[in-house]
Amino acid sequence: MAITTERLKQTFSEGGAQEIYQEVKSEGDFLGFTLQYVFDPDYRVARSALWGLTKARHDELSPLQVLINDLIDQAMHTENSSVRRLTLNIIERLTIGEEDLRTDFLDFCIDHAIMLDELPGIQSVSLKLAYRMCQFYPELMDELKRTLKTMDIDYYKPAVRGVRAKILNGTLKL
Repeated sequence: MAITTERLKQTFSEGGAQEIYQEVKSEGDFLGFTLQYVFDPDYRVARSALWGLTKARHDELSPLQVLINDLIDQAMHTENSSVRRLTLNIIERLTIGEEDLRTDFLDFCIDHAIMLDELPGIQSVSLKLAYRMCQFYPELMDELKRTLKTMDIDYYKPAVRGVRAKILNGTLKL
């Protein structure tokens, strides 16, 4: 079955996401698929497209590197938490080099990592991304660790606590 906007609007299961991934993989055009569907204004289409992409291997996602700034913009500006979480998960699997550091995105990640009303999945991946970006600058890493130490950890879910602890202990694997 061909991937269409209408089909993506109806994809609500893990199996459906897996099918989308398998079809994109067989076509071998992760970049074209992303350009066509991930930035769709209908959050259901974007969410389903992103969900399918999360099934891909890192090497399969490497063509999306050219879209890193577009993906960052989407993560920062979408009002849909599912699209935000899935987009952040795709960004996490791309390369973030020193030349890719965007202070607006770093601020976004830190803010969303410590927001008590944010979803734990978004908080956790935001912490990981902030940590990766701070790796290049000791002063930013110090600031991140100071921020993490001030968190009242009792208000956070175990996933967030775990990532925080790994960052503070220097054991988070990149």
